Amino acid sequence: MSVTINDVARQAGVSMKTVSRVINNEPTVKKETFDRVTAAVKALNYQPNHAARNLAGTRSYSIAFVYDNPNAYYVIDMQNGILSECRRQGYELLIHPYNHQSENIAEELTNLVRHSRVSGLVLTPPFSEMPLVCKTLESIGINFVRIISGTEKGKHAHTCIFVDDHAAAYNLTQHLIELGHQRIGFLCGGEEHRSTPERRQGYEAALADNQIKVDKKLVLEGEYSFDSGVKGAKKLLSRKDAPTAIFASNDEMAAGALFAARLMGVSVPEQVSIVGFEDSPFSRQTWPQLTTAHQPNKLIAQQATGLLISKIREQMHPNAKQAPTQRHFIPELVVRESSATPRSNALTIDSNA
Repeated sequence: MSVTINDVARQAGVSMKTVSRVINNEPTVKKETFDRVTAAVKALNYQPNHAARNLAGTRSYSIAFVYDNPNAYYVIDMQNGILSECRRQGYELLIHPYNHQSENIAEELTNLVRHSRVSGLVLTPPFSEMPLVCKTLESIGINFVRIISGTEKGKHAHTCIFVDDHAAAYNLTQHLIELGHQRIGFLCGGEEHRSTPERRQGYEAALADNQIKVDKKLVLEGEYSFDSGVKGAKKLLSRKDAPTAIFASNDEMAAGALFAARLMGVSVPEQVSIVGFEDSPFSRQTWPQLTTAHQPNKLIAQQATGLLISKIREQMHPNAKQAPTQRHFIPELVVRESSATPRSNALTIDSNA
């Protein structure tokens, strides 16, 4: 026969309610009691039935991850990070993609919350940066945590994970300047993402601090995709005054830029240096491997989920110690083979490319 919560309570010498409080990681349980119940759970190999737990009461032990992002690596890292924290804290995870451009997005998210009985949502860009989404979730009284690009320390009412793309882009650009590059092209990501202006502004700030004028002809609009990187790099490298370095707004675009350079007979990094952003598998699957900014997406997702669950528990236990509502990350510079001191100012383009 399977082990029940009654068996755990009997083994630990406590009530079933106390066992439930321990399993749910409620903050009001004394450490001695928590340790005794945890030992009983381990000894009996007790496995809580989360589905039954959700149905048994008014409180839900599920959270949802909603996203609209074409980068599969980003989505997988987020899923794994959220899921690991959910498992640690006894929650279930619902994963649901949505189209952020849908005219009915507010209604769709409202239906998700009401029909799935989730107790909170983890929002990633672009949803986390959409005022309509935040207002909708506030209006129906659901907890949510936002993962967004920015540095709004202490100024935001929502629970947030801030990723300082500006500082990371500054450091990447500074790295290229210190190598000796003066003409640095920049490939922008999608305009619907707040990270795009943050990264561009970090790039421009580094140029300004080094008395290098921004050449608007070297800054190209684009999307966070491989094809956009190919297109942008071809345009930059075809110029008579081509840049000696290209900063692509993410690794997928940078991989596309590397591909374009190879098609055009331009060697990397001898004739042009190329850097990306995020340190996704794209950065390590290319040759040469990409200099980039390491963005720990799995850790970011874990911490976002931890903040969300803490906020959910605060509602259930108002006297519990208040959890922090913000965390901050600065992606770190990772130097690899795709960036080097410029060795040639003149590019020789393969006419057959």
